[in-house]
Amino acid sequence: MLSLIIHFSHKMQVGSFDAGYGASIMSRLVGPKRAREIWYMTRFYNAAEADKMGLVNTVVPLEKLEEETIKWCREILSNSPIAIRLCKSAINAVDDGHAGLQQIGGDATLLFYGTEEGTEGKNAYLERRKPDFSRFPKLP
Repeated sequence: MLSLIIHFSHKMQVGSFDAGYGASIMSRLVGPKRAREIWYMTRFYNAAEADKMGLVNTVVPLEKLEEETIKWCREILSNSPIAIRLCKSAINAVDDGHAGLQQIGGDATLLFYGTEEGTEGKNAYLERRKPDFSRFPKLP
């Protein structure tokens, strides 16, 4: 197996800490009790321990790492690029607050521009006329 060792910052030992994403995301990944252990004790964890805690998705031998990475990438990329982008934005929006919402809004706007409905809106604006959206389905 890959001789992975995860080490969490010893900043706490010198009076510093990660008050931002690190602490809060860790709590969601492994639960509050385990997150406290990780942050308060600043231990080293091997690959098997990290896997058991849910810190990594899988553990593979080092010689298979590149092959497994390519396999994961191909599997992900076989899906809809738009769906992947929106799912990524939605997941990140939870942690990114207003910036995350702005990102997902921007992604949705780009998608909208690529639709017939978006084209009608753009053309109506450029032609200085009221858009005719009546031919598009009214889905709430």
